[in-house]
Amino acid sequence: MMSRTLLEELAAFAAGIRYADLPEAVTRSIRERVMDTAGLCLASCRLETSAMARRVALAWGGPAEAGVYGFGDRLPAAGAAFVNGTLAHSLDFDDTHLPSVLHPSASIVPAALAAGEAVGASTHAVIEAAAAGYEVCIRTGMAAYDRRLGNSVFFERGWHATSICGTLACAVVAARLFGLDAAGIGHALGIAASMGSGIIEANRSGGSVKRLHCGWAAHAGIIAAQCARAGLTGPPTALEGRFGFYQAYCGGKFEAREITEGLGSRWSIPDIFYKPYPANHFTHAGIDCALRLRQRVAPEEIEWVRLGVAAPTLRTIAEPREAKIRPQSGYHAQFSGPFTVAAAWIGGGGLGLALEDFADEKVRDPRYLELAAKVECYAEPECDAIFPNQFPAVLRVRTRDGRILEEKVLANRGGPGNPLSVEELTIKFMGNAARTLSEERAHRLAQRILDPAPMAVAEWLA
Repeated sequence: MMSRTLLEELAAFAAGIRYADLPEAVTRSIRERVMDTAGLCLASCRLETSAMARRVALAWGGPAEAGVYGFGDRLPAAGAAFVNGTLAHSLDFDDTHLPSVLHPSASIVPAALAAGEAVGASTHAVIEAAAAGYEVCIRTGMAAYDRRLGNSVFFERGWHATSICGTLACAVVAARLFGLDAAGIGHALGIAASMGSGIIEANRSGGSVKRLHCGWAAHAGIIAAQCARAGLTGPPTALEGRFGFYQAYCGGKFEAREITEGLGSRWSIPDIFYKPYPANHFTHAGIDCALRLRQRVAPEEIEWVRLGVAAPTLRTIAEPREAKIRPQSGYHAQFSGPFTVAAAWIGGGGLGLALEDFADEKVRDPRYLELAAKVECYAEPECDAIFPNQFPAVLRVRTRDGRILEEKVLANRGGPGNPLSVEELTIKFMGNAARTLSEERAHRLAQRILDPAPMAVAEWLA
């Protein structure tokens, strides 16, 4: 008897999930991630790029199946997922899995809610589908994590694994909600392997295209599931085949056991890191160090700052230096080690650093720019030894009167070793959602999303 392919293993797992069998830590975590993602969508719907994505989806037309957060439009499920996924990823405030460096929720939650609303699913059905999607996303991403290299093969080759593995996950989510069996889910997954896309150069040198990546993953995943529902098929060896997913994206470098080992018994979802700050996750430990040091040193007292991080992160948050000390926009400032350190010292809000600290006017503020120019980034061996299981930082400061001060943060806030409480997650949600909703309505929405009782998806998000 032939053994099952990787695709068939994942499809059988996804088809077999039942809400009653899911650990409470998993179902609770998914609800909290729905709340977090909904807040991010509501906070970003006023961005110019969000309006652009909405115009694109409106032009596609089609039946009114699912809602678009903050805008009030009703679009086909794939179109709504495209806009909402773009909104969810646009502030760089969405959660992160380590060490794969995936941002799972920004595509999975929009796809699950749009597909669920389109078919009239219950919240429990959406959670079942999302549970499958998270595992598919994380496990296919981790299969390309090179432990000797200490980094993702996707990332090393310039691919954005978030959107590529997210497409696979969203196809499984939608296929499950469309009522497909294991064979149908497998075909959706096999079709989706031809649909994932995204390069990561915008992280380094600018451009707004990265904001679309999770929207495209959610859109493409739903389209793949719709194609499977219509009878189109995908190859069973789409993942490990000679001309398959890992050969195409990773040059054949992948570890199959990362996909299958513990599948259905070991859950990755509760360990995904939340972001307390609206910036690239590589910058967060440096922000925490600066928040501590600001209690001891005023910005005008600083002569120089040395930000030590893991060597692989320098490409994203430190290079090219001129673009990082003088970002072209607030969005690009979110990917700058020097600027985020300056923002933590001068600004602050929310859980320590707020969206206002990355408004476009901040990148023209001479106080921020003067301090950012004093920050030199370097590869710190102590951080290299921990990365990428954490994104640690060491911050050293010399004052004008000759003092040397240092802070280290070796476990990121928001992860299993330094978690955010549900109260802190609610504070984050309220700060985001209240940009579009009244405080009272935002509070009611948070309560509904966290309620474990089953209800229709449309009622969940009303």
